[in-house]
Amino acid sequence: MRRLRGERRAVDVATALGWSESKLSRIETAHTGITEADLDRLLTLYGVRVEERGRLRDLAHQGRARAWWAPYRSSVPDPYDEYLALEADATLISEWEAQVMPGLLQTDEYARAVIETGADIGDRDVIQRRLSVRTGRRERFFLKDPEPRLDIVLDQGVLLREVGGRQVLIRQLERLLDGAELPGVEVLILPFAAGAHAGLTESFLVLEFAEGTRNPVVHSEGLTGGHFRVKPEELEVYQDAFDDLRERALSKEASRTVIAETRDRLAR
Repeated sequence: MRRLRGERRAVDVATALGWSESKLSRIETAHTGITEADLDRLLTLYGVRVEERGRLRDLAHQGRARAWWAPYRSSVPDPYDEYLALEADATLISEWEAQVMPGLLQTDEYARAVIETGADIGDRDVIQRRLSVRTGRRERFFLKDPEPRLDIVLDQGVLLREVGGRQVLIRQLERLLDGAELPGVEVLILPFAAGAHAGLTESFLVLEFAEGTRNPVVHSEGLTGGHFRVKPEELEVYQDAFDDLRERALSKEASRTVIAETRDRLAR
């Protein structure tokens, strides 16, 4: 695919197709597969003749089959498919979350409640498949070798938001406490008293990878899907924002106390 692009700039190709430059890069470097529809659009843009496309379709099919989430691909949007590939490769994820519990530490019932609020989902089978993807993400992330790091700063308001109802939230807080004790995981709470801070406008993650493989990527969720940022100047803004949030957050021990106290108060 890189040879077919020739002298065309990656940014121009991505823009013409409505993709992120990161998505095109991951396809060209075999870090993710490509859907048949996307392949056809790309080959059309490159002017590849119809009779020459069969071998490339076969290669694309093999690439898609290698991803563990391939059976669920039809149920997730392209940006999420790209995110799954990035998460699978990440060695460090720094996550700021202001609305819901971090996906990798969600219980199944909490995750279902989050997924069911999706504006584009009405099919129960799609909801179940997306829940299976969420479960698979969690299981595979924590089994990676070497162990990845997950650094989370969580707004205190998330501890009180009754996603799925009070009992679901209580069990989710228990899971959060357990998750915070996993090797390589740090969960810090940003208290209400922190006031205005660098993460007021959006939740986001910074994904980092093994040295020499690729540059960090920022991911944030919107109502219409995920957004990726890879420009150095944008990465610096988000990394500085996460550092600011982490500095304002409670210590690991104090954060655990706040989570446990919130759980106990809700359970009364």
